Amino acid sequence: MIRIKQKLARGELVRIFGATQLLSTKLVEIVGDHGHYDGLWLDAEHGGLTQRDIELATLAAKASGLEAFVRLPATDYATIMRPLEAGAGGVMVSMIHSAEEAEQAVRWAKFYPRGTRGINNGNRDGRFGRLPIADYVVQANAQTFVGLQIETQGALEQIEAIVQVPDVDLIFVGPADLSQMLGVPGQVLHPDCLAAVDRIATVCARFGKPWGVVPIGTDHGRVMLEKGCRMFVCGFDIHAMHAGLDALKERHSYLDGGA
Repeated sequence: MIRIKQKLARGELVRIFGATQLLSTKLVEIVGDHGHYDGLWLDAEHGGLTQRDIELATLAAKASGLEAFVRLPATDYATIMRPLEAGAGGVMVSMIHSAEEAEQAVRWAKFYPRGTRGINNGNRDGRFGRLPIADYVVQANAQTFVGLQIETQGALEQIEAIVQVPDVDLIFVGPADLSQMLGVPGQVLHPDCLAAVDRIATVCARFGKPWGVVPIGTDHGRVMLEKGCRMFVCGFDIHAMHAGLDALKERHSYLDGGA
């Protein structure tokens, strides 16, 4: 995740493609061949991805010039450790409720002296044992990406403390769950949702922390860009499939009505 971390640190825009329902190595290759995207969002929270799925996807991503991170619920240590050992460059932790949970997620993702992640350099991220442990620990701590999703009441209330947790690379706004939490499900441009985003954006700006979002449509995306958002998930595989099918139906609309 070196390129994404560096771009965010420089205040540059980062474009992500979400792979969840239709993940395959060929999909990853196609996305990489199209260019435009900096990396992949592998959704292990809603997509039901297996460890094998993640391993194959990260291999295809690296071969295609893409970085990859895994979105997951941080229910225990293993949920964070296993995607990293499989070769993912980082994690996006969903449903954070407090600064304490944020700190725990970072500690699970980092080795000594920052965290408590168990050392095993025998997997993909340690070059299957070829990377000496001392180098492995330093490299992983420097390169592993940690993003935290703000989409709960507790996280919104503790946003200042969460933003200040060391080694958090990105704060991510989950607009759908944020709108649900605020009592206006799906109304991502509702004044209450925009006020919550403004609070998050203001705190992130104060502490120099980049933030990201899944834009819900063009209008929402433009508003988020104006508010200072730097990482955008510019589409998911399932949405791309629907858009492609709609385009094909339009292209062959001359067939409507029969011969």
